[in-house]
Amino acid sequence: MPYKTVLVILRSEEDCDHVLDEALQLTRTFGSHLIGLHAEAAVKVSYAAPIEIPDASVFKADESEIQERMGEMGTKFKEKCDREGVSWEWRPIRSLSGDNALSALSSARCADIVVVRQHEEEKQEDFADLEALVLEGGRPVLFVPYVNRKAEPVKHAIIGWNGTRESARAVWDALPFLTTAEKVEILCVDPEETAEQSRSMAGAEIAAALTRHGADVTINTEISDGLPAAAIIQNRMADTGADLLVMGAYSKSRLREYLFGGVTRTMLQSMPNLTLMSR
Repeated sequence: MPYKTVLVILRSEEDCDHVLDEALQLTRTFGSHLIGLHAEAAVKVSYAAPIEIPDASVFKADESEIQERMGEMGTKFKEKCDREGVSWEWRPIRSLSGDNALSALSSARCADIVVVRQHEEEKQEDFADLEALVLEGGRPVLFVPYVNRKAEPVKHAIIGWNGTRESARAVWDALPFLTTAEKVEILCVDPEETAEQSRSMAGAEIAAALTRHGADVTINTEISDGLPAAAIIQNRMADTGADLLVMGAYSKSRLREYLFGGVTRTMLQSMPNLTLMSR
């Protein structure tokens, strides 16, 4: 089943370029309806600080700046969508959460897929609680690297498969991509030997299931030998020229990944390609 409702979260005017282009590529491919969302804070935090009350002109200037920015982004979104001839709607939001994943959750839960730019840690004003889209949205999230790239159809997808509920959810959420891609690789890193499946057969069953949907699937098993799993995935993406990574988010606990590191946190911080995450 193709993606019929695509939500793109535009956090800045820059996002109206390559992030929106990725969403439009997706919309054209699947004949989707595109929803553009931009959120701004209803009240600036600094206003609530226990200091001198700002002059009314400060409130007016800030409000004028916000309205101008929202207007310009809305215009760019509408113009691009009209040029592409796609079905669209624009949702400017003012909330206490501001430019925050919490502002987008209700829209995200009613979309087939969410498109958003990868978090840039060096930017203090960057999107807060981005992980909430994956953890609480209940929908797949397609992260666009903040490094500009040309928006093109996905030709080669790699699935980070570890047999968990999270990775299974990601695979089936990514099915429209996987059935239209030219190549799909299931990458298993240090697969476990279980009573149900030998290490040598890791990924075989999910590969067979995807093949029945028409996907062209291969399996690759890697042994880490002390190298972090995230590094193996990144190296494989680079070696093969794959343009989409599909993976479950937080197969380990979020706290454990925060304390000790993990694939999800590493990929969120340093993703070289489009990355679809589900949980």
